[in-house]
Amino acid sequence: MLNKSILCVAGKYLERHTPSSLNILLSLGSKASVWCRKHLKATLASTEESQEEEHSSMFFQLVLELLSFFAGSFSALAASPVLEQKMLMSIVEEFIFEQLSLTKDLISEIKRIQSDSPKVLKSAHVVLSDGIKLCRTYFQAINLDSCGMKTDADERSMDRESVDNVKEHVINIIKCTIDNLYELGIFAAKDGGSLVSILNVSWKGVLSLLQLGNGVLAVKVDVADIIATLFSLATESLRCAAESWSSHKEEVATAEAKRAFFPVKFYLNCALKISSQCLCQALTVYKEMALCALMISTFSISLSKETRFKALSEALAEFLEPTSILLIHTLLKPVEVKHMSKLLILDWLFAGQGPPNSTHLKDTNIDEIFTFKCEDMPREKMLFLGRVVLFLNLLKSSPDLGEDVSLGISLKLGWLFDCLVDEDIYSLILTLRVPVLCSLPPRAEFVWQSIFPSVSHALKTFMIVASSSLVCWEAVEFFLLENFLQPHFLVWEIVMDLWYFFVRYAEIELINEIIDKLYSLLKFIASSEPVLMPSSALRKMARSISLLLTYAPPSSIDRIYNAIVADERSPVSSTIYVALLIEGFPLNLLTDKLKLFATQRIVTAYYSFIDKNDKKLLVDNMLSSCGSSVIGAPVYALSSALQCLQISSSEINVKTLKFAVTIVHGYRSATTDTLKMSCCKLLGQTLAIISNLKHLCVSDEIAEVILELQTLFCNSDNILLYQCKSDLAIFMAALGYMEVIEDEESATTSAVWQLYHVLLRERHWAFIHLALTGFGYFAARTSCNQLWRFVPGDAALSFNIDTGIETDEERFMPEFKGFLQFLEKEAVASCDDQLPMLLKEGLTLKETLSKKVSSIKLEDPCSEMMEIDSEPQANKKRKLPHEICEGMALLHSGLKVMGDGIAQWQKQQYDSTELRTFSTHISCLKDVIAHLTGLTGSEL
Repeated sequence: MLNKSILCVAGKYLERHTPSSLNILLSLGSKASVWCRKHLKATLASTEESQEEEHSSMFFQLVLELLSFFAGSFSALAASPVLEQKMLMSIVEEFIFEQLSLTKDLISEIKRIQSDSPKVLKSAHVVLSDGIKLCRTYFQAINLDSCGMKTDADERSMDRESVDNVKEHVINIIKCTIDNLYELGIFAAKDGGSLVSILNVSWKGVLSLLQLGNGVLAVKVDVADIIATLFSLATESLRCAAESWSSHKEEVATAEAKRAFFPVKFYLNCALKISSQCLCQALTVYKEMALCALMISTFSISLSKETRFKALSEALAEFLEPTSILLIHTLLKPVEVKHMSKLLILDWLFAGQGPPNSTHLKDTNIDEIFTFKCEDMPREKMLFLGRVVLFLNLLKSSPDLGEDVSLGISLKLGWLFDCLVDEDIYSLILTLRVPVLCSLPPRAEFVWQSIFPSVSHALKTFMIVASSSLVCWEAVEFFLLENFLQPHFLVWEIVMDLWYFFVRYAEIELINEIIDKLYSLLKFIASSEPVLMPSSALRKMARSISLLLTYAPPSSIDRIYNAIVADERSPVSSTIYVALLIEGFPLNLLTDKLKLFATQRIVTAYYSFIDKNDKKLLVDNMLSSCGSSVIGAPVYALSSALQCLQISSSEINVKTLKFAVTIVHGYRSATTDTLKMSCCKLLGQTLAIISNLKHLCVSDEIAEVILELQTLFCNSDNILLYQCKSDLAIFMAALGYMEVIEDEESATTSAVWQLYHVLLRERHWAFIHLALTGFGYFAARTSCNQLWRFVPGDAALSFNIDTGIETDEERFMPEFKGFLQFLEKEAVASCDDQLPMLLKEGLTLKETLSKKVSSIKLEDPCSEMMEIDSEPQANKKRKLPHEICEGMALLHSGLKVMGDGIAQWQKQQYDSTELRTFSTHISCLKDVIAHLTGLTGSEL
């Protein structure tokens, strides 16, 4: 009680203190603080053991009185700062240190303080607030800044030593206050930040004191450690929340999500403001800052995977994601940060060649995201999708960044594509939906959409930003040209979308410059690439250019076409011309005058070619004359042009039908497989021309073509004919317009039946699809009633699905009907309906393949000794034993004889069970022999 009375009297003297009395009062306060700190732990221990409530109550009454004395002391010091007497300044420093130490000890033991804890917390909060105000007052009194110190009094009255003493005195007071507030802030953050008032005043106090004098005090305080601690507190809060949510089976409420994210946002905002004020110190912990932003990005992706976390995902997108992006901006945006430092940050975040191929993304608990350290970041695949999303956010916010950062980002575009080709990442980008804030009237709300559109949107935004800088644009242009033939389907789609965006909105001079570069590259590739190989680089290049031109201005399309015509005498001119037309060059988008010229040029060249080969197809002469160009280029040109140009029926007459017959004869007379291959491809293009012209399908001369095709396909088992079977299916579909006489005596009708038998027997899924689609088109338009005659007994759809051996004629029509219904549904199905189906099928296929691969037993490479030839095995062609070659020749001969016998049998007795059974086995035998032929002709 005596101590309490003394403090009450001392408190009254504070109101009218003098310098001499203040010296005594502050010393008294320091001694009282030391005494209370000494007796605090003893009092708490004795209270727990003997329950001395009266003693405890009296002690904490004294503590409350002392805290009130502290607050009054701060107010007195703030009213008249002590800046002249060296001894008194030392007493003030000691006093502040002791009172902050006592306040910290009280808050640290607050859980053990029972009934008086609310009063103690309230008083401690007042003391801390007044202490922060005192520091500000002292700083303003001396006007301390980075250039030195000035006092309100006449500076000449103080010598240099006095100025330094006062400066050091103020800095010591502020540093002591910051250190204690920092420790209190860490303690208050425990248990989810239950001490909200202390947490708030502590960290806000640290922030406000560090901002004094534009951060001049930062050199005296370990600011980097403070920033790193704030990030640690933020990630630990998220980890605890995620650990709690991971065990939830039901949906998490929005209110709970926001309540969990508020303290995290508070920590991040404090770190953000301190980092902006103290850039040099913040750069020393750039890894911690970047890792925190990356964890939030990855956490957002993980939450979006499960519907029960929908509210969490939206709350995270609203409260934390914008702040996490600002953290990266704090490091990259300021002009004070050196260019090399910015590149170092980008290199650390987006380094390497994409995720490691040997590892797969595993489903783990969401709290594991916050267990990673800085050293784990480059190799941890779980963080890669978060890095991709973070990079996309940087691209979208690139208008707010400087030119030097844009250049650094442009050099990291390759890293983005390396990540996108990873199967785990691109599958999530296509299927995963994330919340996107849509600010539309009457109020902003979240829309869930796929990540994929944001990839293209972010890159387009960056293209616009890069176009304002010559250096950045050159880097982006080189990158887009480098990926023009990107092999990965998804990345190629993105690249082409960016080129479409470019040719739609760029200036015409820049568009023409790019198109000229692409055309030059096409000419270079054409000199060494085959034009008739669909997967060749030439065809890919031609396809990409043709697609790009569909979005370009008509003048640019005219420009390319005129360049092709101007290079007509070039050795690769014909190759380029055919490649572009096959891949859909937009002839229909040419200007009217040039379109008419192009049409006349194609038709004239076509008739000139077929007139030269009217009687006999001189393939040998064509091979020698064409050199590296395409055999029958005019035929390919017309076949492709019919897909986009309206060519009148009068321009293409029955000479085309006669030419088709000539090609069939040329195939029979060809002496090598190379010549036969050329004839097959030419025949396919001619059949495509006929199928596009209805007047040729209904002409009388079509009968001769049908008979020749029946003889060719039904009496020959050469695998080279597969080169034109897809075009045969299209041709047969177009015969639906022809008048078919349903009579077994009609050779033409019988030939049509036989050709459909050939198509419908095919077992390969692609040919089955083509054959059934074509037959459906034919059946919908033909006047024939006896459609069963077009279906062989051993049609692919007639076989038992499970065994693939037994056939049932009654199976075909139900299966065929189901196939047509599927096509109708596929035509009207939306992408939203198809995507889950494709995802399910893809996962099933992946699971099946994984089981197949795991079931393969690999032989021990050390189990046998093997001799290795000096010549690479891939370049050697082993010679098969003579007996195998002789046996294959006999099989082919026997198969041909049996084929002739089947044909003769069909003429005598068209439909019988024995005939169908025998034909089924012959068909299976053909497949086996064709497979063996492929083995004997392959390189081992």
